[in-house]
Amino acid sequence: MNNWKLRFYKLMHWEYWALEAIYYPIFPVWLYYAIKARSFFFFNAANPSIKNGGMAMESKKEIYDLIPSEYIPKTILIKRNTPIPKILETILIENLRFPLIVKPDIGMKAFGVEKIKDTNGLQSYIRRNSEDFLVQEFIGYPNEVGIFYVRYPNENKGRITGIVSKEFLSVTGNGKDSLLQLIKQNPRSHLQLTALKKMYGLQLNKILPENKKFILVPYGSHTRGAKFIDASERINKNLLKVIDSICTQIPGFYYGRLDILHTSLEELSIGENFSIIEINGAGSEPTHIYDPKHSLFFAWHEIIRHWKMLYEVSRINKKNGHVYLSYKDGTAMLRANDKLEARLKMM
Repeated sequence: MNNWKLRFYKLMHWEYWALEAIYYPIFPVWLYYAIKARSFFFFNAANPSIKNGGMAMESKKEIYDLIPSEYIPKTILIKRNTPIPKILETILIENLRFPLIVKPDIGMKAFGVEKIKDTNGLQSYIRRNSEDFLVQEFIGYPNEVGIFYVRYPNENKGRITGIVSKEFLSVTGNGKDSLLQLIKQNPRSHLQLTALKKMYGLQLNKILPENKKFILVPYGSHTRGAKFIDASERINKNLLKVIDSICTQIPGFYYGRLDILHTSLEELSIGENFSIIEINGAGSEPTHIYDPKHSLFFAWHEIIRHWKMLYEVSRINKKNGHVYLSYKDGTAMLRANDKLEARLKMM
C-alpha cells in the first residue's frame, strides 16, 4: 500500500485523526461544565486519591499501590539514573523472570512500553530511557479488555459504562511473504511500520509459515495498532459485581477505566484468571468509541456522556471537601504533560 492510499485510508477512518480534530468540535460542552463548576480543572476531585484525578502526570506505581496486590502484576519502581547492576540485582531479589514488561512510571498512549526478553534488551531500554520506569511481570493471559467504571461517591455500587475488547496488532503468514510484506498489506499494521522496523529490524525479512499468526505488538494500545471492538453488550450483573468488588477496595477511586488481561469474559465475570494491568482516571477515554463500526457522532455522544458523569462525580466530591485544581496548577500540569509526551515519543 503506497503513501497516498495510506493517507486516504486515515482520512476516511476517523479513529486515526488527531485528537484535536475529534475533541475540539465538542469543546464547548467541556466549557459548559467548567463554567458550572467554576473551574476548568474540576476533574481533580473525581478521584481524590490519584494525583490530578488521573487526568495527567500521575504515577502508575502510586495507583498500583492503591490496588489489592492479588489483582495486579508484581511491579517494581526503578528511579532514573539507577545503575544497571543495581537494577538487575533488584529484579533478582524480587524474583522477577523474563520476559518482562517495562513502562514509564508517568506515561501515556503506551509510549515507552516494551516487552523485554532478556538482560540485553533490558540494558538497551535503560540506556534509552530518561524517566522513572516500572518493571513488571509479564502476564500471559491471551485477551485484553478495557472496562469503564463509574461510581457516584454517595452510592455503594457503581456501573460499567462501556467495554472495549482489544485485538493485538498481528499478521498471519501465507508461506510466501515476509513479515514486512505482510505488514504492508494491512493499513492498520502498515501505519505502524516505522515503529515496527525499530522493534524488529532484520527480523522483518523472515517468511512466516502458512496460517501462522504472529503478534507484532503484545499489548492493547490503539496508538500502537490494536483494533478496538465495542463489547459493551456483554455487560452483565456478575461482571459488575466483580468490578465493583475491586473498585470499592481502591480508596478514592470513582471514575476511570480498568485495562485487564484475562482468559475469557466468562471467567472474568466470576473473578477468575485475570490481572489488572492499568487503571486510568479522569483522563480515561471510553475507548469502545474506536470500534471501526462506530461513527464520529457516536463517539461524540459517548465522550459527552462520560464528561457529564465526570462533572457529577467531581461536584459531589467537592461538596465532600475535596478540591478542584487551581488554574495555575492546572496549566502547569498541561505544560509538563506536553514536555513529557515529547520526551516519550523520542524513545
